[in-house]
Amino acid sequence: MTPDFVSRLVGTVIFALLGARLGVDTAPTLGLPVEVTSVIFALVGVLVGLILTPWLTVRPLRTIRHTINEMPVEVLMTGLGGLALGLLIALLAAYPLSQLQGWPGSLLPPIISVLAGYLGLTIFTVRAREIWNLLGDVTGSKRRPIFGAGIDRQILLDTSVLIDGRIVDIAKSGFLGGTLAVPRFVITELHQVADSSDTLRRNRGRYGLSRLNDLQREGMMPFKIIEEEMPNIAEVDDKLIALAVQMSAPIITNDYPLNRIAETQGVTVLNVNSLANAVRSQYLPDDIFPIRIIQEGREADQGVGYLEDGTMVVVEGGKNFMDRTINVKVTKFINKDTGRMYFAIPENSPKRPVAAT
Repeated sequence: MTPDFVSRLVGTVIFALLGARLGVDTAPTLGLPVEVTSVIFALVGVLVGLILTPWLTVRPLRTIRHTINEMPVEVLMTGLGGLALGLLIALLAAYPLSQLQGWPGSLLPPIISVLAGYLGLTIFTVRAREIWNLLGDVTGSKRRPIFGAGIDRQILLDTSVLIDGRIVDIAKSGFLGGTLAVPRFVITELHQVADSSDTLRRNRGRYGLSRLNDLQREGMMPFKIIEEEMPNIAEVDDKLIALAVQMSAPIITNDYPLNRIAETQGVTVLNVNSLANAVRSQYLPDDIFPIRIIQEGREADQGVGYLEDGTMVVVEGGKNFMDRTINVKVTKFINKDTGRMYFAIPENSPKRPVAAT
């Protein structure tokens, strides 16, 4: 049985008994028989217990647990320190306030305690990173960054990297350390893409959801869903960047605009396309390898082929070898943000290769 179901059962019994008792007490006032009012109020109590009990018991505790689980230990400890400091200040103010005559003397101390504790907890939690940095500067010690390179860090995934799907293979490889975290608003956007009327977008969204399910089921890396919302921010990308700044967490993406905006705000970005470019096969001038010519190039007599990783190879004089696999010799290569491109000539060509760029 789920906690919600158990809480509803217990709440139903408790509220039914309270309702029956209330019905007995109000029967003389209403001028009705005790049995009638007790039954009516008991039924109302059953309804109230079924509806309200989870909202009063299980769900608040679940929200608190999720918040604590998602909070870095440094932020948690800083928040507790702020709470203690706020309560200490309230304790110092409680005695003089309690000396006031009338209701201020009885009400102000508990009100000040609640406000001071809340402000201390909130301020120290929000400014945790600055507080730790200040302590590090004062003591001259080097502090491990929140969500550093260790196993405690959380890595945020965006919609594009889930639709791309390569994150599953990257996670299987074991090169990433930490916990993969997907915000709820990213999953919501993914569902919207999967429900799109456009067939291409719908298929891409469904593929992204299947990749998300793979990450959850396979257990290849620690995985969690973050319920944190950014209600004052409309765009999903802006929400993701704000959440990354708040959590001091890196973002995995292959969205170039998101990459640039996040970097300008000091967020670490792990770009899947950059990783793919880094692990592509690299050949140097005069290296020889086989390639299949599949199309003509832009210039006369050029042929174009592709390596297994998708790298383009432009072969001078390759037009004569269309739909054939030949050995080519690298003459130069060009590195771009979008990847690497090779220029080559057939192995037995009399042309001399030019210097690499």
